[in-house]
Amino acid sequence: MIFKAIGDTRPYPDHGHVSARDWSDVPPRQVRLQELITTKTTLDLGMLLSEDSTFYGDLFAHVVEWKGDLYLEDGLHRALRAALQQRPTLHARVLVLH
Repeated sequence: MIFKAIGDTRPYPDHGHVSARDWSDVPPRQVRLQELITTKTTLDLGMLLSEDSTFYGDLFAHVVEWKGDLYLEDGLHRALRAALQQRPTLHARVLVLH
């Protein structure tokens, strides 16, 4: 199993981080793919295969830590690309909500 679970919603409260600029103050760190719960059940295959998929966005995935779980909010294509390259970790900005 690549992820801890596959989800299709964001179970945590709205955090107000919408744009890459909002997330830029959250420092990136490594997270294990097997600890992530997705918030989307589908992926645009074009995003997965695109070499410039991060050209206009953040270089790091966006993860929300809520009640001890890590939710992959943005960057599903990055996480799957890491898994396909047999890398167990991903660099992500982890926003901790209390």
